[in-house]
Amino acid sequence: MRRQASSPARYWLEQLLQAAFGWVPTILGIGLRGLGYRLILRMDGWAAVEKGVRLRFADHIRLGHGAYLDEGVYLHACPQGIEIGAGSIVMHGAVLHVYNFRDLPNAGIRIGRECLVGEYTVIRGQGGVEIGDRVYTSPHTQILAVNHVFDDSRRPFVEQGITAQGIVIEDDVWVGAAATVTDGVRVGRGAVVAAGAVVTEDVPAHTVVAGVPARVVRRLNGRRPSRRTAKVHFAKEARLP
Repeated sequence: MRRQASSPARYWLEQLLQAAFGWVPTILGIGLRGLGYRLILRMDGWAAVEKGVRLRFADHIRLGHGAYLDEGVYLHACPQGIEIGAGSIVMHGAVLHVYNFRDLPNAGIRIGRECLVGEYTVIRGQGGVEIGDRVYTSPHTQILAVNHVFDDSRRPFVEQGITAQGIVIEDDVWVGAAATVTDGVRVGRGAVVAAGAVVTEDVPAHTVVAGVPARVVRRLNGRRPSRRTAKVHFAKEARLP
């Protein structure tokens, strides 16, 4: 139970309200949840929650005015919380998971205004995920602010701990389908992460990165750099704060 809610009383309250209202379809259900769910989460103005949305640690969830949670979304906010900004949309099947039972100091997920979290996107926030305004993720993207340590071949990786450095995605970023952003990365303002890319290092602002691992393939000024120029740009700009 301690992995589902802040207290036994909160567990039963959240489960009761979700059982009563969580299945109701159509605009009627959205209206009922818009009223009833105010008892278990923070809602600034009005937000729309479709049927079949699962909430855990709901008292640590905050929805901005006009936020929308599509069917099948799962939010697990333990314990530092999930915030979804005004006008942002979380599409079908997405998973936003803080799940911090190691007392990590920066855990949490913060999503800005007018963002779109694509279908079946996974965001894991153990190290903290900060997403700016107007950020779009395409279907099946992964933003993973946690990683296992596995350097010691004599020990199972589950005994070697984790890293949780955090991820920052600045304003106006587009993350393509099935891309992965790994722990410790900052994606600069206005950048584009190509479909299928695996981002393991900081992404400079206003660039396109692609590949595994991801590298700069284009600056967003209409010119396509050579491979050598792209590496130089990446090395210089990735060091900027």
